[in-house]
Amino acid sequence: MSFLEIQIKSNFALVTIKRPEALNALNDVVITEIGAMVDELESNSSVRGFILTGEGKAFVAGADIAKMKEFNVREGQAFSELGQTVFRKMELSGLISIAAINGFCLGGGMELAMACDIRYAVASAKLGLPEVTLGLLPGFGGSQRLPRLIGVGRATELILSGDMISAEEGYRLGLINKVTDPAELLNESEKTITTILSRGPNAIKAAKTAIRQGLETNMEGGLEWEKQLFGGRFADEETKEGLSAFLEKRKPNFKG
Repeated sequence: MSFLEIQIKSNFALVTIKRPEALNALNDVVITEIGAMVDELESNSSVRGFILTGEGKAFVAGADIAKMKEFNVREGQAFSELGQTVFRKMELSGLISIAAINGFCLGGGMELAMACDIRYAVASAKLGLPEVTLGLLPGFGGSQRLPRLIGVGRATELILSGDMISAEEGYRLGLINKVTDPAELLNESEKTITTILSRGPNAIKAAKTAIRQGLETNMEGGLEWEKQLFGGRFADEETKEGLSAFLEKRKPNFKG
């Protein structure tokens, strides 16, 4: 039985985590399936992105606590490594990803959402990294991604308190890109991913690489990445088409 439903829509996929009886909690099977989903979509030349959401009243309400209760040190480290590896794969993928947060987004769920490029949420969504309330800390990259997204001070407060915040507060902090009504969540997500995927596909990948690499180095290193990637675009027919279309006042015909 798969916990993921994948629907191909034009040049992107809608991926739904379907474990509603457990509020879509992450265990090793679900995480492994997410990694396999990324591999599957990357191998499909017609697909260039995906929207990730959850079934029921949660996006993902955390990791599987009942299973974690039995972990020893080695098993805990292995579970952390699995989540980190899969979420990093998502983050570095050439696929554009949008987390459509339809409800509770806590612990591993928030770490999963932060590994996506963009995050939209319904107004009633609750966000947080409550691991310290269980005697734990974030294990799937949350301690590293949240400070990069919203700044060290506020991230430290949220991680150390374990407090939940609203979608509106997440938007104010820069964690959430847009807050929507439930009926509009997927429509807004699809509208955005369609817009992004209408742009030059190789340019999108290069821009995503520049952003990610810049976050992981100093300003000089980031600028060097930008220079190399920017210059490299001029060897690509896609760039020639984009520039010609602009000068000729027509819509570009990007081949992908």
